[in-house]
Amino acid sequence: MKITRFGMLAAAGLMSMSLLTACSGGADPAATDTAGASETPTSTLSGTVTGSGSSALLPLAKAAAESFMKENPDVTVTMNGGGSGEGLKQVSAGSVQIGNSDVFAEEKLDATQAAELKDHKVCTITMAPVVNKDLGLKDLTTQQLTDIFTGKITNWKDAGGPDEKIVLVTRPSSSGTRALFKEWAIGGQEEASNKSLETDDSGTLLTTVQQNKGAIGYVALSYLVDKTDVQAVSIDGVEPTLENTYNGKYKVWGYEHMYTKGEPDEVTQAFLDFMMGDKFAADLEKMGYGVSSKMSAEATASHPDPAAK
Repeated sequence: MKITRFGMLAAAGLMSMSLLTACSGGADPAATDTAGASETPTSTLSGTVTGSGSSALLPLAKAAAESFMKENPDVTVTMNGGGSGEGLKQVSAGSVQIGNSDVFAEEKLDATQAAELKDHKVCTITMAPVVNKDLGLKDLTTQQLTDIFTGKITNWKDAGGPDEKIVLVTRPSSSGTRALFKEWAIGGQEEASNKSLETDDSGTLLTTVQQNKGAIGYVALSYLVDKTDVQAVSIDGVEPTLENTYNGKYKVWGYEHMYTKGEPDEVTQAFLDFMMGDKFAADLEKMGYGVSSKMSAEATASHPDPAAK
């Protein structure tokens, strides 16, 4: 059979097109797989982070741990309570990587121990007095609050309330919440203790206040989000809100600290970065915690860092 010059050229063209199509078809799946793999974040972190301490910070620490572990499935983060003093003792002893505290380490440890710890201020916390709703009280003066918690006033009729015995629901001496409340709510006066109703578990404290007519205690604002079983109390007419904390009008607040013994290891540092990062910041205020960068100059000036003195 005679093959013309045109026929040979046509055949060569068809073969070239077939080769290009084959090469193109073979490369597409591989390219797609590579692109797909690059879009899936893969964490290389692995290890364990343990922390203990502040009950006020505990809800936020647990929420952050849960979110962090979803992004880093080979990391286990465990956060427990026990009170700020206990958390600081444990991180100082090296039994946990993080010691959570409502107060500066210098307030609970000796100078040598405190100097070994590195402070990571993750947010701010606002503390609010709470009373049994049956009392009908919504505001107390600083003097009334001080007289109540120091035991000078024992009946609500002497603080603008009904003729009802005051029932103190107190916290142990190891509590950072107690130390913060003592300093900023009652002028450093020594708080009376009611051992029969003493607890550093904020959930238990709220239940105790709710169930005992005449009861008063104090908790972090984070425990009062959507809480209607007790009455939060204003101080000198100023409500315990984030807005009033930010602008410096409400004085009973402090920094929430996560202390490490020296520089943290890689996994612990990653968790701390996550807690203080922009991605998690949106959850802070939803849970009743304050964003440190929103504090006014007036507010921060009133709460100096003792380590900077």
